[in-house]
Amino acid sequence: MKVLILEDEALSARRAAQLLTEYDPNIEVQQILDSIEDAAIWLNQNPEPDLMLLDIHLSDGICFSLFEKITVKSPVIFTTAYDQYTLQAFKINSIDYLLKPLDKGELNRALDKYYNLNHDRKSISTVDIENLRLTIQSLTKKYKTRFLVKHGDTIHFKHIEEVAYFYADDKVVFMVTNEGKKYLMDSNLENLEEVLDPALFFRINRKVIARIEAIQKVKTLLSSRLQVFLKPLFNQEVFVSKYKSHDFKNWLDN
Repeated sequence: MKVLILEDEALSARRAAQLLTEYDPNIEVQQILDSIEDAAIWLNQNPEPDLMLLDIHLSDGICFSLFEKITVKSPVIFTTAYDQYTLQAFKINSIDYLLKPLDKGELNRALDKYYNLNHDRKSISTVDIENLRLTIQSLTKKYKTRFLVKHGDTIHFKHIEEVAYFYADDKVVFMVTNEGKKYLMDSNLENLEEVLDPALFFRINRKVIARIEAIQKVKTLLSSRLQVFLKPLFNQEVFVSKYKSHDFKNWLDN
């Protein structure tokens, strides 16, 4: 099997090449390239490889630009420094994605997957490219780092690290800080959900969005629901519904 590696970090590239040959000494690493421009030139001048190991971020930009320059028919294993939680939506028409630094076991499983699949070698479509681009844009989205809040006739700002949770009381939304102070928000929970980092905050139910550090403990109920105890103490019982409990536990586990 012939493999092309696109990686702009020399140490990562050498490790990838080493792990490939450890998996199968017959694997030939045809070339190691560090830019989209070099990859486009190389692919235009050489037969397509059997497999591409492609880092998302190359020296001259995001790798998806390569698919706009040329038709790529080779199967692709993407590598990335993004964490697993934010990349759950990333598996789109590729063999796999691997987190950096590369783990030998994970790479071996991806290569096993490559060998076991019946590849029809269809080119990656423009729809796939756009889906990948939108995924990356969502991953690199800038989330709120501070909020303006009202206390009486005074406006304050609070850094995101100071926030424990947000809750809605009828149509009014409040922020509760780690110290237990409460501030009126000029927003609703739906809008807050859009600007909060999902790795840090979770919409527990219709009334509460909580930060991971505000989860004091979680109790499993017979109905498959979960009861959440917040800190500072919230003056109402907080439940996660049965249909959201799986996602909530996954969020806690990341």
